[in-house]
Amino acid sequence: MENCKFYETSTGRRIAYHQAQGKGPAVVFLGGFKSDMEGSKALFLEAWAKAEGRAFLRFDYSGHGQSSEDFVEGCIGDWAADAQEIVSALTDGPQILVGSSMGGWISLLLARLMPAKVHALVGVAAAPDFTEDSMWEAFDEEQRTRLLQDGRVELPSEYDDGPYIITRKLIEDGRNQLVLRAPLPLPFTVRLLQGTADEDVDVSVALRLLDHADGDDIRLTLVKDADHRFSTPECLAMIVSAIEEVSR
Repeated sequence: MENCKFYETSTGRRIAYHQAQGKGPAVVFLGGFKSDMEGSKALFLEAWAKAEGRAFLRFDYSGHGQSSEDFVEGCIGDWAADAQEIVSALTDGPQILVGSSMGGWISLLLARLMPAKVHALVGVAAAPDFTEDSMWEAFDEEQRTRLLQDGRVELPSEYDDGPYIITRKLIEDGRNQLVLRAPLPLPFTVRLLQGTADEDVDVSVALRLLDHADGDDIRLTLVKDADHRFSTPECLAMIVSAIEEVSR
C-alpha cells in the first residue's frame, strides 16, 4: 500500500494524508469520530476518484489514525482546525466536502470558516453538535459529575476494542463549535444521506439539519434500513451518485 504523506500544521501537529491528483471539482473526505482514513468509505471513494481521474484527498485528524497527538487530548475545534489547514494548504479551488458522521459537522464548520473553498457538500449520517445533543444530553447526573470532577467519562463502543473516553475538554469545546444554534448559510449544493436504521445518529438529526440550514439547493435522502456505517455496496453507490450530482 502506498505510504501516506504528512503535513505539519501551524501548531506542530503532523497530519497524515493521501492525495490523488486529477480534474476538479476535487473531493475531500472527512471521517468520523475516532475513525481514520483507511475506512471503507474513504478507500472506496478514493478508488472511484482515481478511476474517474478526479482529484481526491483523505486524511487523519490529529489523534486519529497515523497522525500525531493523543486522541483524548483532542476536540472538535482542533479537528476542524486540522481540516481547515490541510484543505487550505493542499488543495486548489473550491472542493466537494464529503463528511461522514462527525465529518459532517466538520464540513459544516469549514463551510462557515472558508465558504469560498466549498463547491458543494455531501453529508453521510452527518452528526452536527453531537457532543452536546447526543453525549452531554444523554449523560446521567453521575456521569456529568464525574466528567466535571475527573475531566473524563468512559462510554462503551461497538466500533472499537475499548471504550470511548469522553473528556470535559471535548464537551466544553464542542459548545463553541455548535452549528444548529445560529444561522447556517450553505450557499452551494448540499446532499444529505441518512439511514433509517442508524443507531448513532437519529433521523431527527438529519431532519433538524435540513430544516435549520439556509440554502437554495439542499436535499435529504433517507435510506430505509441503512445503518450508521452506510458502507454497503448500495450505500457507497449512493454516495458516488451524490458526488456526481453536486459536481455539475
